[in-house]
Amino acid sequence: MRLGVDVGGTNTDAVLMDGTEVVAWAKRPTSSSVSRGVAATINAVLEKAGIEGREVSCVMIGTTQFANALVQRRGLQEVGVIRLASPSGEALPPMTGWPADICRCMGETVFLLPGGYEFDGREISAFDEKRVRDAARALKRRGVRAAAITSVFGPVNPAMEKRAAAIIRNEDDGIAITTSSAIGRIGFLERENTAILNAALSQLAGEVIASFQAALRNLGMTVPLYVSQNDGTLISAAQATRYPVMTIGSGPTNSMRGAVLLTGLSDAIVMDVGGTTTDIGALANGFPRESSIAEDIGGVGTNFRMPDIHSIGLGGGTRIHLDRAALNSDPLDDEAFEVGPDSVGFDITTEALVFGGSTLTASDIAIAAGCTGFGNPELLPPITAGVIRAVMTRFRHMLEDGIDRIKTTPGSAPIIAVGGGNFLIPESLKGAASVIRPEHAAVANAIGAAIAQVGAQVEQIVTYETTPRAEALEALRKEACARVVAAGGEASSVRVADIEEVFLSYLPGRAAQIRVKAIGDLAIGGERGNVAAYDDMTKAHHVA
Repeated sequence: MRLGVDVGGTNTDAVLMDGTEVVAWAKRPTSSSVSRGVAATINAVLEKAGIEGREVSCVMIGTTQFANALVQRRGLQEVGVIRLASPSGEALPPMTGWPADICRCMGETVFLLPGGYEFDGREISAFDEKRVRDAARALKRRGVRAAAITSVFGPVNPAMEKRAAAIIRNEDDGIAITTSSAIGRIGFLERENTAILNAALSQLAGEVIASFQAALRNLGMTVPLYVSQNDGTLISAAQATRYPVMTIGSGPTNSMRGAVLLTGLSDAIVMDVGGTTTDIGALANGFPRESSIAEDIGGVGTNFRMPDIHSIGLGGGTRIHLDRAALNSDPLDDEAFEVGPDSVGFDITTEALVFGGSTLTASDIAIAAGCTGFGNPELLPPITAGVIRAVMTRFRHMLEDGIDRIKTTPGSAPIIAVGGGNFLIPESLKGAASVIRPEHAAVANAIGAAIAQVGAQVEQIVTYETTPRAEALEALRKEACARVVAAGGEASSVRVADIEEVFLSYLPGRAAQIRVKAIGDLAIGGERGNVAAYDDMTKAHHVA
């Protein structure tokens, strides 16, 4: 049996699954102590199922910890930035355009050094080993414990980044190093940004993953731990420690993957309503549609794999800014109140009116409207039908606008309503062919984590004048599948899930940028790959 856990900003959910069957589930408010909160939720679901931890084969966890750290500028580490692009790559220094507050977290240790490649793998300027070694020694003297290394067209040829990493590690074996070619796409500045953010999260990643492992140990569970990635697939705990940015979008992604299992729909729009936000995304062939533009994370442009998600400030704990005297208004003027975007979050059980608190929340209005029932409705003050109607109408308009923003084709689409606050979604919406509210919708995120597969993606620029198209595509298919197996996938289950081919008219030689994504079932009890093999294979290969 698998145990899926999703650590959200408001609730931590856990679900125990036997194949595709939900055996038991639990939902608890997220604790300030991640380890204790996860342990309490897991313990609750094990008690419901009447089993012991040793009967669980593996644990999958999705978390918002790293996304929250970037947004809140919390727990970030100073980063030494090594850019291999001089002299041509000095026009825009690293972190150009970043918000000032996050730049302060990163520090000012930057080295602009010779290096980099053309799109076809030719050197722009020669690698300078002495200057890299000097930079490494300077990092050690200054006490900088994380480094990000980026070179021009690093994904085409990662050799210089790998050489720089080896030199830095030789000078300081304890430093956390991120090479941009391991996690980012072709675009230089966005890839460099991604590498810097990943390096900044390295210490926090170690602490968070260690807290998850401690929670399992405290429950006597000696099972493999996997962490959900942005694209709905899994990486090992060790890999998540090294590449935390790859897990930033795992929360809504897990919910979308859970929605697929619960409904059987592979193409739909998913609305995941939590305690603070509603995340809206589109399913394509059973997986979240990936964003085609650079994603902004904490005010910083990046270009790694992220789901195309539109988030709105509407959740179960969202504050309704309305004067108490206006609760007797009928009708209520549309400008007399505001919905969020702030939320009481995991304090809903003490702050919401139905729990004896003093804050009017979206849940209070939904309970007054008869959409759901929890807490003590008798604690609600008198609220007129006009007030309820006006606020619920605002909810509807916010959700309908979200549908319009995420849809890419005309016509209506099926809507899958999931998350603990899915009662805020009405039975019909403009632009929705139907609203489907499946069983276990409240813990779709944990279900998505529990059923997640292993995935890998290969991205490469190919010149068809030197390599036939069919030969290049087949080589990339094999490489993507091999990466899945190295990351812990069952070889017999591996398949190519998506191929994207974009011709690059600005490059000579009929050049195309190709992305191949492969997925496979987790090899539980068999070969799970190894981190070293995975790390080697996450480096993009030379141009075919």
